[in-house]
Amino acid sequence: MAQDLMKYEQMTQLALRSVVRDAIRRVIREDGLPGAHHFYITFLTRFPGAEIDETLAKKYPEEITIVLEHQFWDLTANTDDFEVTLKFGGVPKYLKVPYLAITRFHDPSVGFALQFEPPKEMQGQDPSPLARIAPAAKPKPKPSRKADRPGKDKKSKTASKAKKTPEKTEETVKDEEKVVSLDSFRKK
Repeated sequence: MAQDLMKYEQMTQLALRSVVRDAIRRVIREDGLPGAHHFYITFLTRFPGAEIDETLAKKYPEEITIVLEHQFWDLTANTDDFEVTLKFGGVPKYLKVPYLAITRFHDPSVGFALQFEPPKEMQGQDPSPLARIAPAAKPKPKPSRKADRPGKDKKSKTASKAKKTPEKTEETVKDEEKVVSLDSFRKK
């Protein structure tokens, strides 16, 4: 077989990561998540360009899973990364996440999941020297959703859940069977 000078694998990874960016942009455009949709986003905390509070970086030195559901603020989707403020232990924390740092994107409401291979610059390396830690959280987050604005009586659940590894329930095991993997597209 000839050498892949087109780098199709890399192009496919970038295209799939654009699905995450487009989903976040839709949330911004619609002023919140539609219906029951919510996102579990797992990313490498020490990836170049990732900005994460120092206390979170110490607690999750390799990877963290965040949840965008009911309470999140200042969500922005840039070309190469997204920014959001979430509460951890009741304290707002600013995060900047490069799309290349994402290792998993999951919307359990519809059983959709994407799993990404770590970028080549992170493979076989100790991620510690790559850390870029945010100095402090952005002050006074603004609600992103209509339901979170003052005057609304709608109760909301905890917005951010940081886990090293999400708990596996029967539902998540079924969802994992639906994960889109690049291996399924390769010729054997």
